[in-house]
Amino acid sequence: MAKRDYYEVLGLQKGATEEEIKKAYRKLAVKYHPDRNPDDKEAAEKFREATEAYEVLSDEKKRPLYDQYGFAGVDEQMGGGGAQYSHAFHDFSDLFGGMGGGFGDIFDNIFGGGGRTSSRRRSGPQEGASLRYDLHISFKDAVLGTKVDIRFKHNETCEACNGTGCAAGATRKTCPTCNGIGQVRRSAGFFSVQQPCPDCGGTGTKIDKPCRECGGRGVKEKAKKVALTIPAGVDDGKRFALSRQGDAGENGGPAGDLIVILHVDQHPLFERDAQDLYCAIPVSFTQAILGADISIESIDGKKIAIKIPAGTSSGKLLRIKGEGVPFTGNPGRRGDLYIKVVVQIPQKISSTQKDLLQKYMEQENPTDTPKLLTLSSLQ
Repeated sequence: MAKRDYYEVLGLQKGATEEEIKKAYRKLAVKYHPDRNPDDKEAAEKFREATEAYEVLSDEKKRPLYDQYGFAGVDEQMGGGGAQYSHAFHDFSDLFGGMGGGFGDIFDNIFGGGGRTSSRRRSGPQEGASLRYDLHISFKDAVLGTKVDIRFKHNETCEACNGTGCAAGATRKTCPTCNGIGQVRRSAGFFSVQQPCPDCGGTGTKIDKPCRECGGRGVKEKAKKVALTIPAGVDDGKRFALSRQGDAGENGGPAGDLIVILHVDQHPLFERDAQDLYCAIPVSFTQAILGADISIESIDGKKIAIKIPAGTSSGKLLRIKGEGVPFTGNPGRRGDLYIKVVVQIPQKISSTQKDLLQKYMEQENPTDTPKLLTLSSLQ
């Protein structure tokens, strides 16, 4: 039977990239592999055909010869008697490593699952899982610090069996299938993988009479409350690791951690930049012209006296030292508070006010042709 063009076999165009060739072959190899299609001659032929095409097109020396001379350019290098597949099967971890789920996905497809967890499940003590808790607090609490109670559910050691998973009087016995190793090896063709023992789940032991309370797991889900102190000056995204507050371990292993991730709500008036706070205050145009003494409430809730200098323009920043955010670990030291002055122009005025402003404008004598200024000069 006449050979099909190698690019056609893999469903590719002649200018296909190395990654496209590898991806196309991976797909065909999994689909037509003999271990998935026993006694299927058509699948075996398609697998051989795809592998021969990959052997040539993935080789940096053979592919140019094939592109220029066709089958005649590679027949001699292929030994004259068909593909030897030496390159195609040289490193399967490289060939299948780029798939979405990794090399283990190929094993899952061929062996019916279990490849990905083979390295995770082992006999002996296992540390419990660490848990994540997203904590939302107010802007003020993040600046000044606070104390909160965190309530969550986690796995605790079963009190009925003290974590053994065994009913009263029962014991764990060595699994006869894996002899206590927790792993079994399966082979098919050129693949050989180690998987968790199907009889003991990878623990290496079996329980004849599991604990009724926990079903043999040795742990039970329970609600828990933990007090957490939030130091002054923390910022959004801060993480706290509460040691051994996560899920209980298995087979006598230690508990995992509770990871608390802080989410700080926005404030209606204040904004933060590192340890500095920013806010804005409105003043009348007469206060801006003549100057004024006003007061504002700080983030702490105390009154702060502010002096508006005469002739203050809109947008000017006034700095109040030491009224910003405390430094974490050094609450006695704080950043600064910056206040942006916003001069407000009244939309409506009385006739008396209008007469007074008219007289002021006559005294001011503004020009009808003002001189243009650069934007940078106004900053």
